[in-house]
Amino acid sequence: MVSIAIEPAEAQEKEAKYNALVLSVAQAVSGSLFPIAISLGGLTGSYLLGPDKSLATLPVTALNVGLALGTIPAAMLMRRIGRRSGFMGGAVSGVVGGVVSCIGILHGSFLVFAIGMLVAGFSGAFAQQYRFAAIDSGSEAFRARAISWVLAGGLVGGVVGPQTAIFSRNLFAPIPFAGAFLAMAGLALIAIFVLAFLTGRARRPPMAHEHSGGRPLGEIVRQPRFIVAVICGVGSYALMSLVMTAAPLAMVACGLGEDNAALGIQWHVLAMFAPSFITGPLMVRFGKEPVMAAGMLILGACAIVGLTGIDLAHFWIALILLGLGWNFAFIGATAFLTTTYRPEERSKVQGFNDFLVFGSVAVASLSSGKLLNSLGWDWINWIMLPVVAICLVTLGASHLAGRRQPG
Repeated sequence: MVSIAIEPAEAQEKEAKYNALVLSVAQAVSGSLFPIAISLGGLTGSYLLGPDKSLATLPVTALNVGLALGTIPAAMLMRRIGRRSGFMGGAVSGVVGGVVSCIGILHGSFLVFAIGMLVAGFSGAFAQQYRFAAIDSGSEAFRARAISWVLAGGLVGGVVGPQTAIFSRNLFAPIPFAGAFLAMAGLALIAIFVLAFLTGRARRPPMAHEHSGGRPLGEIVRQPRFIVAVICGVGSYALMSLVMTAAPLAMVACGLGEDNAALGIQWHVLAMFAPSFITGPLMVRFGKEPVMAAGMLILGACAIVGLTGIDLAHFWIALILLGLGWNFAFIGATAFLTTTYRPEERSKVQGFNDFLVFGSVAVASLSSGKLLNSLGWDWINWIMLPVVAICLVTLGASHLAGRRQPG
């Protein structure tokens, strides 16, 4: 009787680890799309615009708007048809978005390019659910590691994306950048193939008991722990978007060149995902709140480095710190969020959380170009500090409240 009870749990854990590995590979491929779009999106927008460059980052904003708009539909769709089918459908929008963006550049149309970026962003809404899919099954102890495994796949994407941008952006010379967005469509095709290997719970639609019932969303979002998770998730990702979107434009404006800008994004994305190998174990050992706090402090250090100079080293070090701080803060916030809902509530809570996070990311990316053009690079960095302070105060209050609770 004991072995019969243990075997299903062991099989579920094995399935969870297999799917986490598949999702990690998918993240490595899909995770290369956004570095291409972000490193070249603002520069392409500037190329397609006239003398007024204040809307140069609008295509990057369109990318993030597509991501934000797709979060709730993506969660609801996968609730009905299953993770695998939903993920593969989302990757199709990455193919379409890349092709439309390429066509827009070739025809000199800023509007068509922005529409292509919007569609590509919709694919990101599905890819952002990889981290949640990794924790749908398996033990409680494996969940923090599962998130780290999936995000660690972005380490490969952090190299593939910028390198693809560098080597393919002049494919249609003398028209720049178009080749990189066609390559982006090709990478999305590869992601479809990888996602076909998902199995078990990720392959089938959820059972009726897995997506019925549960508390009203309003009751869930009033929990102090949910509020802390959202504030830190929104704060870390919005700051990352604000700085990452502005940095390539600022580097080119400082005479550091487009290739150095793309390489700066490469170092940044590597820093975003490389620590994922240790973030899960750190949360298991020290707790989620200390890891989130460390991430916010590192984001503060990023702002300080950005304020101290505008040579290549300052930009690259700031971007590395930006990625590292995001990793600790955002993975911690994601893991913290999983403690606020029951299994039957996960679709609506995950979708709502991502809508809030990526809605703020869209606002940050749009503000980035306007702030850079009107106020300059220094103000981008100054804005980070009060946001970091708010997140740290929220975490401190949560920690003190937890200590006061009995037991």
